[in-house]
Amino acid sequence: MPAITKRFVEMAEPGRHYDAKLAGFGLYVGRPDADGGSARSYFVEYRPGHGRGVSKRRYTIGRHGRWTADKARDEAKRLLAIVDGGGDPLAARESAKKATKLADVAAEWLVEIDTKRKPRTAFDYRRLFNCRILPTLGTRDVAKIERQDIARLHHAMRGTPYEANHALRVASSFFTWTERAGYRPDGSNPCRHVDPYPEKRRERFLSPRELQRLARVLRVVERSGLMSPYVVAAVRLLVFTGARLSEILTLRWEHVEADRALLRLPDSKTGQKVIYLSGPALDVLAKLPRVRGNPHVIVGGKEGAHLVNLEKPWLRLRKAALLADVRLHDLRHSHASVAAASGLSLPLIGALLGHSQPATTARYAHLAADPVRAAAEMVGQRIAAAMTGDRSAEVIPMQRR
Repeated sequence: MPAITKRFVEMAEPGRHYDAKLAGFGLYVGRPDADGGSARSYFVEYRPGHGRGVSKRRYTIGRHGRWTADKARDEAKRLLAIVDGGGDPLAARESAKKATKLADVAAEWLVEIDTKRKPRTAFDYRRLFNCRILPTLGTRDVAKIERQDIARLHHAMRGTPYEANHALRVASSFFTWTERAGYRPDGSNPCRHVDPYPEKRRERFLSPRELQRLARVLRVVERSGLMSPYVVAAVRLLVFTGARLSEILTLRWEHVEADRALLRLPDSKTGQKVIYLSGPALDVLAKLPRVRGNPHVIVGGKEGAHLVNLEKPWLRLRKAALLADVRLHDLRHSHASVAAASGLSLPLIGALLGHSQPATTARYAHLAADPVRAAAEMVGQRIAAAMTGDRSAEVIPMQRR
């Protein structure tokens, strides 16, 4: 048997040739093709386990050109060392080919998400997987992804902590599903114990003066006809109801029960929902013209459709009202802040806004304490006045038992 060198590889005849120096290492030369060339590839043969009763296995290292004779021999030595340690390189390769890639499993999961989650939620999940998770973990075996992999992914998104935490929540939901589907063992979710980044929630509420400026601009725009009356109505309804933007834009007249002063939404972010209407909100709806053939309250530019984009007109409105940092969603916050400052309880505010979790309403706790703080101040002042002998203080005698 000759030594397999570069010269030998180029001159070798079709067939299987074994190296004289390294047992098991060899070269395979195929039959000549139409152009007279022959495919040449390196391999290594071995017996997994011990004893001659074990069948030989042949592991193809790669084709000549991509591999040189020397590099192929070094790779054969590495593989034979694995065999000596009790391993089976070919079985490992076959197992890797059968591994279920995260991208394939995610595609199956997202189909289920489309049927069980809101369209907006499904859209967000797809965006995060396509932009953040799949580029990093898509080709990995879903069963072998570990906590360190998730931690590195989360750390790579540290520049956008809110999105990093959202990606962590979505990934955790996905891996919980993989356990139910049998792709991973129970209790193996790799997102566990990966700490989310602190999030600074934005709290922007319109003051009474800011509300006055916004109302003044809306009146001017409405009288001059500079904007669609449906744009003005949408902004006013957001302020008066505290509803979500999507709930107002997609509102249909069949959902409006004016006689009962409420909106009965068949679907929303939190499912079926009832929004109670105040007098000002009812007035907005009463003055809004209906368009024949269009079931929507907030009519858009296309026939039969609702208004799609309120952001562009809102940018013009807020600029005119000197509200440069106010988002449309802040109108919902402002509605809640007025409710809290008026002394309404947090559970009642949560019911008004349609919150499904009490923690969501907790951001208004400091505002809800304002009436209590004012009452404590009044009581304390009266008690202090009575104790100092101020006759102007109102003293309430305590009744005996």
